[in-house]
Amino acid sequence: MIKTTITGMGFSVPDQIIKNEDLEEMMNTNDEWIRTRSAIEERRWVIEGEGASDLSLLASEKAMSQAGVTTDDIDMIIVGTVSSDYYFPGVAVQLQERMGMQTIGAFDIRVGCAAFIYGLSIADQYIKSGQCKTILLVGTDVLSSILEKSPAGRDVGVLFGDGAGAVILQQTENDSGILSTHLHSEGKYMRALWVEIPGSKFNERGIRDELLEQRRHRLMMNGREVFKHAVRRFPEVIQEALDENNLTLDDIAQVIPHQANQRITEAVAKRMGVSLDLVYSNIHRYGNTTAATIPIAMCEAFEEGKFSTGDHIILAAFGSGFSWASAAIKW
Repeated sequence: MIKTTITGMGFSVPDQIIKNEDLEEMMNTNDEWIRTRSAIEERRWVIEGEGASDLSLLASEKAMSQAGVTTDDIDMIIVGTVSSDYYFPGVAVQLQERMGMQTIGAFDIRVGCAAFIYGLSIADQYIKSGQCKTILLVGTDVLSSILEKSPAGRDVGVLFGDGAGAVILQQTENDSGILSTHLHSEGKYMRALWVEIPGSKFNERGIRDELLEQRRHRLMMNGREVFKHAVRRFPEVIQEALDENNLTLDDIAQVIPHQANQRITEAVAKRMGVSLDLVYSNIHRYGNTTAATIPIAMCEAFEEGKFSTGDHIILAAFGSGFSWASAAIKW
């Protein structure tokens, strides 16, 4: 039976490091305040002229090199992002052009923090059906471009960093690979984590000064609402993946969650009754890189020896929409 396996991984973050101290004057905050609420010590922000496609290109090249594939081998590109370089077209077609690939299918999906797992699920269907043999999947975001970098935006602005993570997905007939994926959403909470403009509802009137003054083009988040739902949905969707594959947490080498906030990670571990050693975290280095957190964390967890060939891992995410998802993988 054809299955989908990850044969290469890579990630890229901007060179510019923004430490907590760098935000003190900008956002009227301090290192202790940020660490206490998120455990973040630093994050990476792009510089002028650098965007999601640039980070995605570097991450993709690393993943392709590790997998030993060339541009001629890629049958499809899927990119998860809510911060593409342009309103349209998306990052995927930019990668296709910049890497000199054939006229293959290339598209973006907009699912925020859960986008990488959503993309993994889509790619899995194309590969298992035999329509594709090799797919490039990227999770990338540059939310520094839409943050309110002032004291008014402190609660949200300190959390986010920029980055990209990529994987190569290929056919396999052995018992390793993606075992299952699980996707959910609840649109009634869409305004708890969103960027309102630009959007088609404002086309006739345009983006007026009053809308900009109201900061409606900036990322807005109801932190309490997000936390309340995240600590409920993460355990649910992780358990769903375990049950689907007749696994228990004792069978799992590592749970790799979306890196939203260390307090969420700790609350989820506590609810599931597991040690924090089982739940990977690198948020202190990069902050919340949205669609990129899981592939970046997966790369680093593997490099650190947290899991290896034959191990089971669980990926889990929760984010805007609200949308949440999980994947069970045998490495």
